[in-house]
Amino acid sequence: MVKPDPMAGAQSIALIGAGRMGTALAKGWLSGKRKVEILISDPQPSAEAQEWAGSGKVRLNPVPEPVSVLVVAVKPQVFPKAAESLKAWIGPKTLVISIMAGVRVKQVAEKLDTQRVIRVMPNTPGAIGRGVSVMSAPAGIAKGDVQTAERLLAPLGEVIGPVDEKHMSNVTALSGSGPAYLFLLAEAMADGAEAEGLPRELAQRLARLTVEGAAALMAESGDAPGALRKAVTSPGGTTQAALDILMDDGGMPRLLRQAIRAAANRDRDLSRDMD
Repeated sequence: MVKPDPMAGAQSIALIGAGRMGTALAKGWLSGKRKVEILISDPQPSAEAQEWAGSGKVRLNPVPEPVSVLVVAVKPQVFPKAAESLKAWIGPKTLVISIMAGVRVKQVAEKLDTQRVIRVMPNTPGAIGRGVSVMSAPAGIAKGDVQTAERLLAPLGEVIGPVDEKHMSNVTALSGSGPAYLFLLAEAMADGAEAEGLPRELAQRLARLTVEGAAALMAESGDAPGALRKAVTSPGGTTQAALDILMDDGGMPRLLRQAIRAAANRDRDLSRDMD
């Protein structure tokens, strides 16, 4: 299978904000076969971005000019103040891709005076090409714009959508914030084992490997998570004893429902703050 070229359909890309996601995207773009001009704007560029600039792979903090694609990867709280200056990157043929949480397509379009906007929620496993990015786009946007966004996001992992924007707060709460829930789980598992007397280093190693292995098994098997849970749970066994605690009325299922609701509500709050 021929790997799609992430740069197909683009001649120049401006990346505004080169944090974890922005850097992951830039790495993918630099791996493309097509030569394209990559411009990065960041007041505190990472050492990696500076190295790219030093070797001529990207232009770092250049004077803004209209580009084929503008990727806005700043924090949502920064966007209102930065919006006016971002207009200098936008021409009549510019596609804007926003990866800001809580900022609706309409809000980006109004502040940047363009209707060619696609909203995306990626997640941090994209830094190793194992993430998922969910897109939302306005009705009537050109199919070519959606395809361009798909190609540019492909280096991060799987790309889903476009989905109805009404789902994006819940998408953010689930896949956008979700990796943190798994990290917390591994952390809590290690802490629990250490409290029972397991050496700290061993507890942390076992927790990490267990979470990694379970995730890989779920990905490879294709079985539903509930089916996998039942397959490893023997009636009256040690796993059942643990699940009796985790699945009681105040346990993990209820806590995660509350957590996802809180994250989704925060995303909606960010949208309201933008108005």
